[in-house]
Amino acid sequence: MTRERIHLFDTTLRDGQQTPGIDFSVEDKIAIAAMLDEVGMDYVEGGYPGANPTDTAFFAKKRTGRARFVAFGMTKRAGVSASNDPGLTALLAARADAICLVAKSWDYHVRVALGCSNAENLESIRASVEAVVASGREAMVDCEHFFDGYKANPDYALACAKEAFAAGARWVVLCDTNGGTQPPEIRDIVAAVIAAGVPGANLGIHAHNDTGQAVANSLAAVEAGVRQIQGTLNGIGERCGNANLVTIIPTLALKSAYKDRFEIGIDAERLTGLTRLSHAFDELLNRSPDHQAPYVGASAFATKAGIHASALLKDPRTYEHVEPESVGNLRKVMVSDQGGKANFINALKLRGIAVAKDDPKLDRLIQIVKEREATGYAYEGADASFALLAQRTLGSVSDFFHVESFRVMVERRYDAVGNLKTVSEAVVKVVVDGETMMNVAEGHGPVNALDLALRKDLGRYQSEIADLELADYKVRILNGGTEAITRVLIESTDATGARWWTVGVSDNIIDASFQALMDSIVYKLLKVRGEAGKAAAAE
Repeated sequence: MTRERIHLFDTTLRDGQQTPGIDFSVEDKIAIAAMLDEVGMDYVEGGYPGANPTDTAFFAKKRTGRARFVAFGMTKRAGVSASNDPGLTALLAARADAICLVAKSWDYHVRVALGCSNAENLESIRASVEAVVASGREAMVDCEHFFDGYKANPDYALACAKEAFAAGARWVVLCDTNGGTQPPEIRDIVAAVIAAGVPGANLGIHAHNDTGQAVANSLAAVEAGVRQIQGTLNGIGERCGNANLVTIIPTLALKSAYKDRFEIGIDAERLTGLTRLSHAFDELLNRSPDHQAPYVGASAFATKAGIHASALLKDPRTYEHVEPESVGNLRKVMVSDQGGKANFINALKLRGIAVAKDDPKLDRLIQIVKEREATGYAYEGADASFALLAQRTLGSVSDFFHVESFRVMVERRYDAVGNLKTVSEAVVKVVVDGETMMNVAEGHGPVNALDLALRKDLGRYQSEIADLELADYKVRILNGGTEAITRVLIESTDATGARWWTVGVSDNIIDASFQALMDSIVYKLLKVRGEAGKAAAAE
């Protein structure tokens, strides 16, 4: 039986950025795009080039290898030709494989928001799609407020969808922008669009979660005929969020109602990285993962002692709807840790580290990780630190250098002209090849000063870390008060474009930062020698 293809379109970097409290930097976007590309998304929408400096810089070059890289923007303005519209010109100049145009499909919005006639809006859709097609890029149209527009004026909403398709759009995406449409309505309206002449193979769904049904609405649209699903990682997005691709992907891949009929571009091996992807993304956002998230939450396959645990030990199928390992998660039963060992072996395999199931060092590694996580460490978002810990526990890591001590001073003073300044100075005493060196540096804050001092002179290793750069630094307070335990996550990169993440935890923010800085440098030195865990450095 031939299965139909469902195409996955990720809009985390564009629609997800509208989440309150989230503001991606260019470095964040580069890292997230690499994560999405690696897991197997078909499309990665990067943002709105020309609308802000971050998105314009992000689209200066193509940021994906496998996935199609998508730029987002509006159709041309009414009364202006496609060639003279600055917004459309910026889109066409972006280094993108495809361009997604947002178009009004509710006549109320055409009148109020655009201030033009219905006919002029249709002309803008047609001309904009034709311009994208003429540029050699794949064209798609997000029909904004489509379902509300259909309920208000079905003939006009259909006219917008048909105009986009007739002009050459590969995908016509039906958007539940207000997030209030119900699954039965989604099915009926999608069926009406297909009956009007837009094939399901060219239709997509973009659902918001304002009634908690974005995933259900996306699946209802698939059942009605659409073959592209738009969504975000962990369901982030404005207001109540978007359809959660982390929930949709395993449902499509593992549930017979869908896997027997459809296929997606994420195979079984990549699916095992889903939990790690979800948690790493939350770490990048500097927030705690949702423990009760479907499939990937820490509690998704957790059972307390009692009759449920007893039945689970006899046969996991009694209380598990899928195998936790299929999505990279693990079974948690208070009376057994056997589920954890398989998960660790898989995690190590992904990093190029082979270990036997009966190796006592593996048990020791599991114990260390559990002890550290209890104190605040989180390795889902710090692959390099995990790879180093694993290699140190299971084998050995070269002792490149030894830090005997460090000291950081912060002084707030007035300079010679009366301006108030805060100056940070760090001193690091480091031993390389038996020789003790004292490095001193001033920096923009204590962590920067410490970083500069640590890397100022590492003897014969100095040239190997010359291209090492710290791309990002995130701090999370794990409990309340000024004496709180602090977790520091550092992202590093080098001239090869590789990126890796390291973590430190302490009740002293400087000490936590130093731990992460040390791991970053050691990982770089191992990487130069080809000894670093392969999965920790994402290209």
